Order: sequence, then C-alpha cells, then structure tokens
Amino acid sequence: MSEIGPSTSFYIVVLLWVARVIIWTFICALLAWLGIRVLDALTTHIQERERIGENPVSVGLFMAGFLILVGLVIHGVVTGPVVVGGGILANLIEPRRLGLVAISFFVSLLLGIALLRIIDKLTPKIPFVSVDQNPIAVGAYVFGYLVFFGLIIHGALIMPL
Repeated sequence: MSEIGPSTSFYIVVLLWVARVIIWTFICALLAWLGIRVLDALTTHIQERERIGENPVSVGLFMAGFLILVGLVIHGVVTGPVVVGGGILANLIEPRRLGLVAISFFVSLLLGIALLRIIDKLTPKIPFVSVDQNPIAVGAYVFGYLVFFGLIIHGALIMPL
C-alpha cells in the first residue's frame, strides 16, 4: 500500500477524507442500530422499536437523536487524529480506533443501562417503567440514548492514541 504524506495530491487526500467519513458514519450508524436492538433486549419492559412508530412526535425525536449522533460521528471523524505517513487502509479504518469505538460502545451501553437501573431503584417515586405508557416518552428516551451514544463515540474518535 502506498503511504499518505506531504507529497500526496490534495485531491487524493480529500477523497480519502470523504471515504473515511462515509465508512465511519456507516460503522457508527450500524452500532447505533445494534445498540437500540440491545437496549430493547435489556429493557424488556420498554418496547422501544415498536412504541416509537406509534406517534409522529416520537418518530421525530428518534430522527433528531439519530441526526445528532451522525453529526457527532462526522465531527469526530473530521477532527480526530489521522495516521500521517501510514498506509491508505490505516487512514480509512485504523484497527486500534475501531477497537476503541467497539469497546466504548459496549461499555457505554452496559454502564448506561446499569446506571439507569440503579437510579430507578434509588428514586422509587419516579417509575422509569412508566416510559412505556407513551410513545413520545419512549421517543424521548431513545433520543437521549442516541445523543449519549453519539457523545461516547465522538470521544472515542477524537481521543489521541
């Protein structure tokens, strides 16, 4: 593989930058979708994917959360460190960064669910399970999850290794 460095054409650098943004955006969107599936499985009392579709406001909240997540991912990709002098593949998908994003995904998902369950137990007068009674509440809940996840992924993308 050829190396990317000071002698590389500006247009090649721009094309690699665009490819990097597209690849990482799709990887992180896939992780967000997987995260919602896992969230559904871990919070069996809240049927996120089914309830969101029951109301246009909850669908709008979901879409807004997803767009914020994508914006955070794109910002993280374009402002994150790049391997200068490395090969093309290392500039597109750096394996260490991919591992960091994957670990961040699982840790944040499990930690978020664990903390929500702890807070639910510590605040018995605020029944978290009641979120499932209204699709807008479910949409707001998933909106918050998507923003939470977007911030975690953004941090993983901009962290210097």
